[in-house]
Amino acid sequence: MATQNVTLALPKELLKEARLIAVERGTSLSGLRAEYLGRAVREDEGYEQARKRIRKRLRRGFDLGTKGSRLPTRVQLHER
Repeated sequence: MATQNVTLALPKELLKEARLIAVERGTSLSGLRAEYLGRAVREDEGYEQARKRIRKRLRRGFDLGTKGSRLPTRVQLHER
């Protein structure tokens, strides 16, 4: 995969903590950043796929066990 350099402006304390995390994981700050950004992209893609699935299910509708007949209205239910 081709890479491209990116310049970031981060608070000094955040940068310091991120460097420590990268060292603990045996990677570079760039590697750590790529890992987190990759995870964010995958999560977003997963969310979008789930959203598409639920919309498809909602358009199709759900079987309420009525075998095609309409459900009673609220008034009819309260008349019982």
